[in-house]
Amino acid sequence: MSRLLSWMVRGVWAWARRHADVRAGSRAARRFAAYGTGTSIAFPPATVFGEPWIELGSHTLLGADITLTAGMLPGLDLGAEPIIRIGGGCTIGRGSHIVAHRSIVLGDDVFTGPYVYITDQNHVYSDLNVPVGRQWPADDPVRVGSGTWIGAHAVVLPGARLGQNCVVAASSVVRPGEYPDYSVIAGVPGRVVRRYDPQVGWVPPLRGGAHESAPERSAPSTPDRGNVAPPEA
Repeated sequence: MSRLLSWMVRGVWAWARRHADVRAGSRAARRFAAYGTGTSIAFPPATVFGEPWIELGSHTLLGADITLTAGMLPGLDLGAEPIIRIGGGCTIGRGSHIVAHRSIVLGDDVFTGPYVYITDQNHVYSDLNVPVGRQWPADDPVRVGSGTWIGAHAVVLPGARLGQNCVVAASSVVRPGEYPDYSVIAGVPGRVVRRYDPQVGWVPPLRGGAHESAPERSAPSTPDRGNVAPPEA
């Protein structure tokens, strides 16, 4: 009996993994401020709330066990504007967290490895008489430019503003500040370890004779994605 029950549970779970994702046009998708064509949140999600303040562009995939939250807790009125904007053609890795209270914007074609943490809020510890977890936190918007890759287990802290086509190495911690287009950030704390200079190319040079070409700022090749553009800095 236990073997039969185990087989049935595995079968139901496998079916759910294939068919229970949140797809555009579904009742769950309609709770979002925007949910683009071809976009999917894999089953099972971990925690998702604040959908009316979350915009997802077209053909974006969010992996299983994702945490995607706007606001402190469900049921709050967060105002007229979206709190989370994720552009078109993005892939957010399994087990990642995008936790927003003020503003997190990811441009188009942003890819992350698994278990990435992106937040615009941090605890403060200025009051010595109050436990850190009970002090009112501080918010600072986060922006991740189009074409950026964020490696597994990386953390993007409040106030980080990454330019276009940046690379964040696995397990790095990206501190608040501006990071220019075509920069590579690595370490704890993260720092720019390579960048592209239009006059001289990559600094320091790419190793191993890797192909090097000048970046081109061209329009997206698929204009029907329903892209979500980052706001002006």
